[in-house]
Amino acid sequence: MNAPVTVGVSLKMYFDHERALDYVARVRAELGEHKAVRTGAVTVFVIPTYLQILPAVTAFAGTSIQVGAQDVAAFDSGAYTGEVSANELAQVGARLAEIGHAERRRLFHETDADTAAKANAALTAGLTPVLCLGETDREQPGAAAASVVQQLRANLAGAAPGPVIVAYEPVWAIGAAEPAATAHISAVTVALRAALADLPERAGSSVIYGGSAGPGLLTALGDTVDGLFLGRFAHDPSALRAVVDEAAQLAASRRGDAA
Repeated sequence: MNAPVTVGVSLKMYFDHERALDYVARVRAELGEHKAVRTGAVTVFVIPTYLQILPAVTAFAGTSIQVGAQDVAAFDSGAYTGEVSANELAQVGARLAEIGHAERRRLFHETDADTAAKANAALTAGLTPVLCLGETDREQPGAAAASVVQQLRANLAGAAPGPVIVAYEPVWAIGAAEPAATAHISAVTVALRAALADLPERAGSSVIYGGSAGPGLLTALGDTVDGLFLGRFAHDPSALRAVVDEAAQLAASRRGDAA
């Protein structure tokens, strides 16, 4: 496999503005000149709050580190107080939009139809959706795979063509002490990859895992996943660097390079 290994982190609303500025500066120092990031073997993205997007874009200028938004409006423009359009996000340098996270589904009652509309808006504006999917209750791997593939189709129904990053995050594993079992993760991510492969309009898509992810997990998952979506573990830039180093090793092994 020659696709880059992807490592992303969402800051949610944990950081105030000053801490966010310090964080992106430290991430740039850790990863801005990282060989695997610089050459494209590993893709890194950071998703801060809306107010932190502009300084993050500035901090990462001249590097390959991408910046995303934690949500996006389903509408292009108009009387939608409090919303931010995909077009504006793209204009200021955002490259991705996180869509359909379990917290937004639970707290703000977002539906699959809402997520599909937001995915369409993002793709139309040239943003890559980071589409968060996952079963709510712990299920057997086969049942989980079937339900999440069904969710994938519903969440992309009617969306414009283009690649997506599918972040498989079983809801029951978010914030847990340990990630889901590797066999469980692999069963679902392999099924998601197969479903995406059947959608020619989604060529170039990737599947990453989130949900209490940390060091060692990428190595354990091997070729069944394209990367990780990190949470609070990556709030320490040196910890993020450790996962990116692991991603670089995985990318090298896929290319057949020397370790």
